[in-house]
Amino acid sequence: MSVSGSALTRRSDFSDGLRAIAPLVVAAFPIALVFGALAAQKGLSPFETMLMSSVVFAGGSQFVAIDFWATPVPWVAITISALLVNIRHVLMSASLGAKTKQMGFGWQLIAFGFLADEVWALSEHRARKQGTSFAFMMGLAIPFYVNWLVMTGVGASLGTLLADLDPAKWGFDFAFPAIFIGLIMGFWQGQKTGVILGASGVAAIACKAFVPGAWYIAAGAVAGVLVAAVLADPESLEA
Repeated sequence: MSVSGSALTRRSDFSDGLRAIAPLVVAAFPIALVFGALAAQKGLSPFETMLMSSVVFAGGSQFVAIDFWATPVPWVAITISALLVNIRHVLMSASLGAKTKQMGFGWQLIAFGFLADEVWALSEHRARKQGTSFAFMMGLAIPFYVNWLVMTGVGASLGTLLADLDPAKWGFDFAFPAIFIGLIMGFWQGQKTGVILGASGVAAIACKAFVPGAWYIAAGAVAGVLVAAVLADPESLEA
């Protein structure tokens, strides 16, 4: 392929990523605003909130951190909880690793540094159909990252106005689950998927009931992986 042809392909892949992520960027608006407002109520300035979003870029662990936030800041508890919440990123990176070898290790590190659940899910769908390129993943990640950064800052700036905001009243509390349900259904493959999800859910709920902290996330992930391994088609593994 010529240099000009490669450039056209990259632009096309980047545009495909932009179009694919656009609905999820909109869906993330209320989540980002709520997080920003909660951060402001904990005493973080808009700049500090945006700095946290730019460095961490992980909604789940950021909500956990804000929930633990106090004076003095319990850094150990926050760090451990954030690591447990984000342990799924290890699995997401592993699942995409073999599908993106053509990028080269350095470009993989950059792309995976911007992984979010939505970016991973859309990259996986793309990889199964026609392969996932660095340009496509950047088309997904850049607008999602910028949107999260800006909107959490806006939420923090409006923190005093949103001080009495009840996420449940407006349905914002369901924004996270709704996005995850949509992503999960995109991977539905029949009864086997239901069994894996069921095992993961039961393990997470049981762990949540008996073990304090965010260990239920790891428990659900491990249970899902183990059941998926048991139900895996041996022929597909050999391939």
